[in-house]
Order: sequence, then structure tokens, then C-alpha cells
Amino acid sequence: MRAAPLALALLLAAPAARAGTFSLRSSDIPAGGAIPLRQVYDGFGCTGGNVSPALRWSEPPAGTRSFALLVHDPDAPTGGSGWWHWLVLDLPATLRALPAGAGRPDGSALPSAARQIRTDYGTPGWGGPCPPVGDKPHRYVFNLHALKVPKLELPAGASAALAGYLVNANSLGSATLIGTYGRSR
Repeated sequence: MRAAPLALALLLAAPAARAGTFSLRSSDIPAGGAIPLRQVYDGFGCTGGNVSPALRWSEPPAGTRSFALLVHDPDAPTGGSGWWHWLVLDLPATLRALPAGAGRPDGSALPSAARQIRTDYGTPGWGGPCPPVGDKPHRYVFNLHALKVPKLELPAGASAALAGYLVNANSLGSATLIGTYGRSR
């Protein structure tokens, strides 16, 4: 008889346990799925549209004062450092979405307080996937961090590694979306 009340309590608690889960989604990239050609880089032998994907998020942790978005390819053949595809800092705490194309190099499609850090392509803004021909599909990890500070204090010209370090040092929690992309020719 004890099992029935316990089962009922667990059943009633399940929705509450799921409530408040910080999550990141995209209408352009299915979770764990292939990244469309529209988002692929245009250069380095790739011929995609290089349009940043639409992203939306919900249920950030209490105390969030800003967001930072870090997009990284851990599978890039760089001797272990991976490849930074997009870094956006100082997104307002009230923001819950970025439209497709928000990653323009000039930052004009982002909120005025936000800023982009130079990617491994050498420029700020979205730099889509472009793995080497013949590699197995790479993973592209979109990590949205809820930060405890309204603005990250970074020196001009800061590297992606330094930005990532400070983001992690100030993170209250993160939500992740992973897409994949590979090319055979």
C-alpha cells in the first residue's frame, strides 16, 4: 500500500521537476540533427548562406543579469582547441530569442548592448560550419549561458578563449543545442 502514495507523489512532482529547466531551441536546427546549407559558411571551400540560425530559450536561472552565446566545433582538427564559430556577449536578461541572421558581422541585428567577439575565421559574427572534406560530421555546440553580471569586462580584441573563460566564471547555468554538419566534397 505504501507504493501507491509514493507513486502518486512522484507522478505529481514530475511536472514540477521539469519546470524551470533552462532550454535552448532552434527552428532552423533540430536538436542533434543536421545543420542546413543556409547556415553553412561561405568560404574556405564551402558554399553555404552563412546565416546564423534562429534561436529561442526559456526558463533561465533566477538571478540572470545577461546572456552569452558560445558556438564551438570541438571536432575541428586544430590540435585540441576546436573552432569558435560565434561568440555573443552582453545579451540583455529580458531577451528570449535571436532571429535568423542576427549574427551579421557588424552586429546591427543584435540588441544595442550586445557585442560579438572575433571567431576563428578572424572576424566577429556568425561563421557557419565548414569542416574539412571527408571528415565525419562535426558537432556544433551552441551553449547559451545565463550570467550573474550585466556586462562582461573584456579588453578590446579579447580572444575567444578569454571570453569563454570569463563566461564560464560568471555562469549561473547553461542551455545547450547541438547540430551536426559534414561534407563529402
